[in-house]
Amino acid sequence: HVQLVESGGGSVQAGGSLRLSCAVSVSSANDYCLGWFRQASGKEREWVGSLDSDGRINYADSLKGRYTVSLDNAKKTLYLQMNSLTADDTAMYYCAAHQSPGPCLVPTPRPELFTYRGQGTQVTVS
Repeated sequence: HVQLVESGGGSVQAGGSLRLSCAVSVSSANDYCLGWFRQASGKEREWVGSLDSDGRINYADSLKGRYTVSLDNAKKTLYLQMNSLTADDTAMYYCAAHQSPGPCLVPTPRPELFTYRGQGTQVTVS
């Protein structure tokens, strides 16, 4: 059973940065399609970015340049570095995993395409 545990959320001032972590309990995290989503209050869950098993990373167009997805396979931890934060970035952030390339082949994957999803970590920008 795959478990995903996010951490690193909190409150930050506008213009600041935050790095989220997602511990992935699998034998080899880089065998998975991994992704980040976010959901603001009253809005649908929004795809942030994905990293496939070959290390290719895709981002939502609106977040390119400010957000960076990375993986430390030795630590089995997925990261989301967020810079130049604004109030619009306030949301619950979730990581997700799928054991086949499927979701990483889709330009804008829906959360439902990922088999495993974490409980989320809250980011508040003021």
